[in-house]
Amino acid sequence: MVTAPTQLPALTPTAPLSPAASAALARLERTSIAPAVVRAVTEYETAALHAVELSDLAAIGVLSDLDADSLVHAEDLMAGARAALADAGRLDLIGGAS
Repeated sequence: MVTAPTQLPALTPTAPLSPAASAALARLERTSIAPAVVRAVTEYETAALHAVELSDLAAIGVLSDLDADSLVHAEDLMAGARAALADAGRLDLIGGAS
């Protein structure tokens, strides 16, 4: 049986943050990681894993032309993600100097 959604209660206004809470929130915002940085780390790590797999195929001599193209693409993705992280000053997230 499907029931109708219940109505949410009205939001109650809250008091302004105290100076200490405002300072804590500002510190938290400075240390949070931007979504673009998270995306760049994910892209870098995924491409790096793929590049290792393809490099292993090359090492045993079974790398197809399509695999070679994929390896080049993975290396390009890694370079782009690394550049984005360098711009953000967060190379430390992939083991590089920031």
